[in-house]
Amino acid sequence: MTDRYEGKPFLRLLDSYVLAAIGHLDEANARWLVEAEPYFRSTFGATGSWQEIVAARMQFPEGMEEAIREVWAKGRVKFVEMAGEDPDPVLFTYEFVDTNFPHQEQP
Repeated sequence: MTDRYEGKPFLRLLDSYVLAAIGHLDEANARWLVEAEPYFRSTFGATGSWQEIVAARMQFPEGMEEAIREVWAKGRVKFVEMAGEDPDPVLFTYEFVDTNFPHQEQP
């Protein structure tokens, strides 16, 4: 199995953005992302929080996090009805990002 983030440092931030939007970013990663904000600002030539850096680089419209939450909530209901269990938020994130932002990696 290959590492999803190998050679794609921004992809980890984008996945984290989606996980945070749906309320499933774990505490350890959330803390690491905040601690790494100075590095992200330097690396990506940006300002703001790591979420603001992602939103700016992706040129997300206002309300993107809410839109992601809505997709998750509606899809979750359908998934539970069909499968009888909650969907995996990480698998949702990978599919959401890969489907909606297939060429998202930026230097």
